[in-house]
Amino acid sequence: MMKTTITAPRRKLLSQRVQAVILGAAIGLGSTAVQAASSKVTWEDILNDQATPENILGYGIGPKAQRYSPMTQLNTDNVKMLTPAWSFSFGDEKQRGQESQALVHDGVIYITGSYSRVFAIDAKTGAKLWSYSARLPDDIRPCCDVVNRGAAIFGDKIFFGTLDAAMVALNKDTGKVVWKKKFGDHSAGYTMTGAPTLIKDQKTGKVLLIHGSSGDEFGVVGKLFARDPDTGEEIWMRPFVEGHMGRLNGKDSTPTGDPRAPSWPDNPDSPTGKVEAWSHGGGAPWQSASFDAETNTIIVGAGNPAPWNTWERTSKGGNPLDYDNLYTSGQVAVDPTTGEVKWFYQHTPNDAWDFSGNNELVLFEYDDNGKTVKATAHADRNGFFYVVDREDGDFIRAFPFVDNITWATHIDPKTGRPAEVEGQRPPPPKPGEKKGESIEVSPPFLGGKNWNPMAYSQDTGLFYIPGNHWKEDYWTEEVTYQKGAAYLGQGFRIRKMYDDHVGILRAMDPVTGETAWEHKEKLPLWAGVLATKGGLIFTGTGDGYLKAFDAKSGTELWKFQTGSGIVSSPVTWEMDGEQYVGIASGYGGAVPLWGGDMADLTKPVPQGGSFWAFKLPKWAGDVTGK
Repeated sequence: MMKTTITAPRRKLLSQRVQAVILGAAIGLGSTAVQAASSKVTWEDILNDQATPENILGYGIGPKAQRYSPMTQLNTDNVKMLTPAWSFSFGDEKQRGQESQALVHDGVIYITGSYSRVFAIDAKTGAKLWSYSARLPDDIRPCCDVVNRGAAIFGDKIFFGTLDAAMVALNKDTGKVVWKKKFGDHSAGYTMTGAPTLIKDQKTGKVLLIHGSSGDEFGVVGKLFARDPDTGEEIWMRPFVEGHMGRLNGKDSTPTGDPRAPSWPDNPDSPTGKVEAWSHGGGAPWQSASFDAETNTIIVGAGNPAPWNTWERTSKGGNPLDYDNLYTSGQVAVDPTTGEVKWFYQHTPNDAWDFSGNNELVLFEYDDNGKTVKATAHADRNGFFYVVDREDGDFIRAFPFVDNITWATHIDPKTGRPAEVEGQRPPPPKPGEKKGESIEVSPPFLGGKNWNPMAYSQDTGLFYIPGNHWKEDYWTEEVTYQKGAAYLGQGFRIRKMYDDHVGILRAMDPVTGETAWEHKEKLPLWAGVLATKGGLIFTGTGDGYLKAFDAKSGTELWKFQTGSGIVSSPVTWEMDGEQYVGIASGYGGAVPLWGGDMADLTKPVPQGGSFWAFKLPKWAGDVTGK
């Protein structure tokens, strides 16, 4: 979910392209294949997702979002014989970025596609069972490509968000619409790209559908929602900008944080004479939430403050470090019963670089001198890997996971706050000028790692992080809020850091901060990672390969060319005694959209839209003796 400065002509061009391509077909019950009604998905099924490899029922493969499978049929010895079982084309002209993670239930794959589409596919044959395409209006405001990262499943329904700021529930057996609920004004920039999450409130016993919103780059106020999955009715809403009012059961509940919002000062230079930044403050939780069932806590990342220009969120002549801009660019723990904030930890106070805080929160445990520590792990766009106590939000440790971080020297071990480098906040324009002095910053706003999720192996105790080495020229610009227009106040150019690679896959120890191994890729890494008990790490590359690595050594063991760049997350499942691996292929997302060295580097990559399934051939067992 990345961004750029968009001039008026470019914004018009992008709008024209979107209007030309979005033809908005309503539901289509695709092929002649007929699917019998399958079993309903229960909360117990979702809770045990990681331990039941025949199904994949949530984004992250379980509420802890570890992206780990206990399957061992595929392993370091035989993965070299992995072979395509079938592929499925998403079809038509909508071949933009395919960032989705598939779900699998009762032999059916559910995969979302660009332009707010959903496909149900026979997992055995690759035949289409049904498809749905949202009827999108012309005035949607997708920040960073028309992507969708996945669906959720519960009962007899599939749930996913759309680019026109709606949540849709479909019957999982037929694809027919059960309900659709708008949650924001899409013409103002509200949209949805992340996968929703199902949780069970341990106090009330109710299962809730949890989803956020996107749109920080258009000056929205980020919000997290809880809905009744049967009806779509809102249970509560929690805004992620301090001082804004929440809702509970349709009525105002409590403000987020201090109602006076002291971390969002009035800017006397605002042309409107109002608290402009606070009114359009960002903080959108556009990625998927994790859920700690033991403590009954939803944990999710909050987006960047808006506008990007730090000086537009600071009192005239003031110091940005005096204003943290709560509750943006950090991780938020929310009570599922009331929607109240339980705790908040901020990665980047008064974020001046669009580092955001949306990257996934992985829940894991580790031993500390005989004591089990229950933590969140988070590889932030700002280049630091964070370990935070998930019971109270207390900072534990942080360390770099990419090279050459310039904006901060370290994260203070006592306070958990970054030690900023002076001069790394892009300075404001000088009097009479519209553009500030350009400075070089690393990581750039695209991040040391972006939305593409890492994986945690319960066997090695390592995190496998899909990072990138790049930098940017960064400068401030004048900005005034206009509904539906980009609200940034900064310009940039993304540049290469090294000649031999941009992508860097690293296996890192969350306790010591040490790197066990690394693998370089010429193009940026924008795909998620999967770990298996078979000792394998799977991920996709920008030039179209699905690759498998040895989890302990990092040795590349196998690869397959899918025909387009991969910017999605791999999955693995069991069916009829065989282990399958699947991934969506189709290049796009933020990297090629926003110019600079990365646009030049990725220009040769063809677009596409397909889902590939792999398994071992029948003769592989004879060869391996297994």
